[in-house]
Amino acid sequence: MDEDSGMNFSEYVAVLSGNTDLLEKARLDKKITTLESERKNFLRERDAATGKLAEIESSVSFHTDKIKEAQSDLALFEKRVECDDEGTPINKLTIKGVEDSTDIKAIAARLQEIDEKARTKGEYNKIGEVYGFSIMVKTESTSKDLFDCSVNRFFVKGQESIYYTYNNGKLATDPKLACQNFVNALERIPKVIESHEKEMAKVVANKDVYTNIANSSWKKEDELRSLKSEAAELDRKIALTLAPPEGEKEETEEMKQGEGLSDHYHSGGVKNESYLVQDKEDNSRLQSFRPKWRH
Repeated sequence: MDEDSGMNFSEYVAVLSGNTDLLEKARLDKKITTLESERKNFLRERDAATGKLAEIESSVSFHTDKIKEAQSDLALFEKRVECDDEGTPINKLTIKGVEDSTDIKAIAARLQEIDEKARTKGEYNKIGEVYGFSIMVKTESTSKDLFDCSVNRFFVKGQESIYYTYNNGKLATDPKLACQNFVNALERIPKVIESHEKEMAKVVANKDVYTNIANSSWKKEDELRSLKSEAAELDRKIALTLAPPEGEKEETEEMKQGEGLSDHYHSGGVKNESYLVQDKEDNSRLQSFRPKWRH
């Protein structure tokens, strides 16, 4: 590509040849190349939009399912929960090891013991219940000050796959607050629902844009097809222009055949002349050979 004129090599060749068909063909090829590049970019963007749309659909499905789960858990909790005269949920907590105890300090001490000794290797282990929901502990590995250490987190498992937490799953040092952790986690269900709704709203914000791109078609397909047809027709025309006429072809063939015959006769004449020379030499030898008679 010439930076000053914007012409490519094919166009230079066409200009120098003086053949307008060649110049027109070079310009057509340039347009075709530009349009094919444009179509390639369009298809790439459309494929990307299709992939993004699939991600959006998957994310919407995920958040929709979680919202339904949380709503079901909330309905069950509201059905089972018992409140005092002030409307505060009564903490009906049962922990393994102190199942029959209602003493907050005893239950908190047991929870503290579990927090210090439990090692679940990343699995959820059930340690008790509250209003029919399972209370779980999970040991997670973490790094602190260049040392690996294990941290236990506490959850309340919903009916299906959601694990609710309060204070990021960490127990308070105060016995009453430590025991209250699990009821507080269940009371956060509406916030969990709200969080999934917000995330889903963010995800679907640009869904229409990606849908339009994914369902669109390239508008210059007919133009590209027409240019290619034009270029093919020009190729045929140029080929006919450059090919020699039929008359010249016949004359060329006759000249080639004539040259072949001339070579044949020439080689035959040389052979005949060599035979004549040999005959003369043989006659000379016969004449020089005469018998010598005795007298």
